[in-house]
Amino acid sequence: MTTPTALDLERLTGCGAKTRGLDVRSADDATIDAIRQAIFDHGVVFFEGQTLTPDDQIAFARRLGPIVINRYFPKTEQWPEIAKVEKTETQTGNIGGGWHTDHSYDAAPAMGSVLLAVQTPPVGGDTLFADMYAAYDTLSPEMKARLVGLVARHSSAHIFGERGAYTHSGRPEMAGNIDLPEAVHPVVITHPGSGKKALYVNPTFTREIVGLDAEESRSLLDQLFAHAINPRFVHRFSWSPGSMAIWDNRATWHYALNDYQGHYRLMHRITLDGVPLAA
Repeated sequence: MTTPTALDLERLTGCGAKTRGLDVRSADDATIDAIRQAIFDHGVVFFEGQTLTPDDQIAFARRLGPIVINRYFPKTEQWPEIAKVEKTETQTGNIGGGWHTDHSYDAAPAMGSVLLAVQTPPVGGDTLFADMYAAYDTLSPEMKARLVGLVARHSSAHIFGERGAYTHSGRPEMAGNIDLPEAVHPVVITHPGSGKKALYVNPTFTREIVGLDAEESRSLLDQLFAHAINPRFVHRFSWSPGSMAIWDNRATWHYALNDYQGHYRLMHRITLDGVPLAA
């Protein structure tokens, strides 16, 4: 599929696209459809200079798709739809500080995430995005054949559970949860919005490839993980207040860099609900 012509888009190196001169509050229905398709096609779309109140962000996100409330993130006061991705001056650990895709542990993984920068540090705090369409397309024919029919188990307990990774990350408030879903998805999916094939495993939540012994599963996943973060597939985005990124969790990974110790950073994130995935 091609991106609709209603948007003025600049294709970025590595991953994603950037819009020019668009205030999402005034977008008509055709532009909303174009934004949604651009996210499907490019994996992530970046916007600058958005002056959105929480109500504005919620209203815009609802036009893109149904909102799902995040189980684990702190909620923004008065607006439970908005998760606070926050790091204070005294905290050492951040949220999302490793390669992942949101909600892959759900039976119907999140379609998208709408992340708005509210307050950013003077330096640092960039986010890396990796293109899982390109990761799949550049696999060898032999590897593509090997992945046909394989499914992987994705879990949340080892990250957000009682003894999850956040317990030891400097962010213990993110751990200790009891609602800890897991799900099985194809290792390679056909994206429901673009029709393109994408690699659908990630280092944070994918635990094993079902049906392989532990050593073979770990070896194969490690190969796929290393391949997927080739610099050719990665874009590094620098935030400023009013920057917004909307990414498709079926087509990208992301990684929030934790390189701004002693400074405050606040982002408002809304998650868009998705559908079960198919090969």
